[in-house]
This record gives sequence, C-alpha cells and structure tokens, in this order.
Amino acid sequence: MPAAVDSVFDIAFWFSDRALNDNEYLQPVKLQYLLYLSQSYFAVAYNGKKLVPAIFIAEEIGPIEPSVHRAWTRGRPTFDGDLTLEADVQTFVDSVWRRFGHHSAEYLSKMCRRTPAYQAARKRGHRAEIVLEHMIDDFNRAHDTPDVKSVVKPKVVRSHTGRAVAVKAWDPRQLGSKK
Repeated sequence: MPAAVDSVFDIAFWFSDRALNDNEYLQPVKLQYLLYLSQSYFAVAYNGKKLVPAIFIAEEIGPIEPSVHRAWTRGRPTFDGDLTLEADVQTFVDSVWRRFGHHSAEYLSKMCRRTPAYQAARKRGHRAEIVLEHMIDDFNRAHDTPDVKSVVKPKVVRSHTGRAVAVKAWDPRQLGSKK
C-alpha cells in the first residue's frame, strides 16, 4: 500500500512551516516525535496505510526517522520545491499539530518512549526498526497515548441549510459493521 505523501520531508517541512507560522521554535527532536505520532495515528485512522514512506528507529532519545534526523542536525535544511499536501493529509497533520504541537519535547519524548513498540525495538538493539504493525497496535489500544478519536477530529463543514456536518473519508469496512 503506497504512503499518503511522496516523502517524509513533505510532512517534516509542513510541521516546520506551521511552527514558524505560529511563532514557535520547533526543536529537531520535537519534530521527530511529531513525525512518529503522525505515522502511528495515520496508520490507525487509515487501516494500516503509512502517512510517509519511512521507517522509525529506536534511539536513546526516542523514536526517530533517520533521514530527517540527519538533515535537520544543523537546523532546517533549504528546500526548493512544491510542498503542497492533499487536503485530507493537511487536515490530518493539522489535527496532530493542534493536539501535540503545544507540548514540550520532553513531554512528547516520555509519551513516545513509553509505547510498547518503541520499548520492544530498544530491546532488539541500537537503531532497531520500530515495526509499523506494533505502532498500530499500541495506538489502537491507547497505551499511555490519547485515543485516535481525540486526535483526529472529523472535518466540519456547513450544508446548504447552514447545518454543521462532519466530513470524513469513506471507509467501506464500516458499511457492514453493526453498531
């Protein structure tokens, strides 16, 4: 299954730009935690689909995406290109930013390092890959992390009569389920 965006840098630059727009300094390590949370919650919300075509590894400081980690060692790198995201992806990462962007890097670090997926990878060794299926399992069960429904809120638009209507992507898996 292809990822929602072409590169992990698409989301990294989006978070960087959003922080600048909010007059907030985004530490490179905090960016790592936001990327990890985004990948995890996206996979839960979209039935195992990756947000970014990347892997996360378990370092002592927490989960990191090695390419972004290296690129951001001296601050935000320069990039010339079009960094537009599809509307669904932009709405999703905006939800992650609104839920976690105001937290400190230390808070996010503690939360990410407590996840069983991260801890299992650390036990396997230095720079062990954090398995996406384990991330999905962790965030489905909300182990010391907020439930996906409290992070990813449905987009609300107005109908032709002015009534608020929640909009979300079609999920055929829900059609046959009984409530």
